[in-house]
Amino acid sequence: MRLSLVTETFPPEVNGVAMTLNRLVRGLADRGHEVSVVRPRQGSRDAPDSEDPYTDVIVPGLPLPRYEGLRMGLPVYPRLIKMWRRQRPDIVHLATEGPLGWAALSAAERLGLPIASSYHTNFHQYGEHYGFGFGKGIAVAYLRHFHNRTHCTMVPTDEMKGTLRQEGYRNVTVMARGVDTDLFRPERRSEDLRRSWGLGPDDVAVVYVGRLAKEKNVDLAVKAFEAMRRIEPRSHFVLVGNGPENIPLRKRYPDFHYCGMRLGEDLAVHYASGDIFLFPSITETFGNVVTEAMANGLLVLTYDYAAGRQFIRSWENGVLARLDDSQDYLEKAGELMHRRAEWKALRAAARDTALGITWGSVVVNFEQLLFDVMTRNRVF
Repeated sequence: MRLSLVTETFPPEVNGVAMTLNRLVRGLADRGHEVSVVRPRQGSRDAPDSEDPYTDVIVPGLPLPRYEGLRMGLPVYPRLIKMWRRQRPDIVHLATEGPLGWAALSAAERLGLPIASSYHTNFHQYGEHYGFGFGKGIAVAYLRHFHNRTHCTMVPTDEMKGTLRQEGYRNVTVMARGVDTDLFRPERRSEDLRRSWGLGPDDVAVVYVGRLAKEKNVDLAVKAFEAMRRIEPRSHFVLVGNGPENIPLRKRYPDFHYCGMRLGEDLAVHYASGDIFLFPSITETFGNVVTEAMANGLLVLTYDYAAGRQFIRSWENGVLARLDDSQDYLEKAGELMHRRAEWKALRAAARDTALGITWGSVVVNFEQLLFDVMTRNRVF
């Protein structure tokens, strides 16, 4: 097929959505499909790479207000019309709902193209953390209207499918996400790195990986760690990632280990060198870091929703707290420290679970969903 994928986040940006889309695009290209990616420019040095197996179409963009590191593409409707008339795609996939996504939706409708979309981020929930809570109702209505104009909306979990259908979304289907179990694996554990964090052989490394931001509920991760350290004083908190809460956290908790953003094997080593993984966010549609931590054999404590609900069986291969119940999360953190004898079995089971979640099968599923949309909505 000839696919045009439109997104406002993509590498070189670093986040779960960008990583997922990069995996899907490269996977489809490897399977012989012709893929173009329409995305906003990320800085002055951002340019197409001739070695990429897809065509990179870079359009102008602007910083996303009050969300450092993300950009939104400008609504380049005339350019998309011209480009798709010159080389008509078999299908357009819209990965984000910003100005660029809206322009692409309108252009694809005008040209009679089959349109698929994916629902990756609960931006309407983010607004409450950045002073835009008053606009939540507008955001919810906009997202529903946007996706209902497409022929299919893909979501990562059965739970999300049910939620969106209750909210009036049509044509919702599940497309799971995978994890790279060759990159993320327990064998990457580094005793040298653990020593650099000040850990002895029996000390505990509690790890957080993700954006250091209010919408990720980092404050609860800190409280959970402090509850754990009261039980096991030789515990250390390791934070991997950047964000607006980075400097405030460093000022309030100078004894934590701040590793900044890590990528590739370096990121995998940081995961694998930990023992427990805390992820208390309640704004995820999936949460790739949960399955990455499981693949590294970490003991994950997260809420009972999204990737946690999909893959974790509490006290079998990880631990789940009741959704948005901070007290239960803190109690589970303390209980974890009292049940240290079970860690080895729980971590091994987490790894085994991750081995069954491959990107290869996800790409095939994505390919089939796109073919289904094309077949049902092709204009001859």
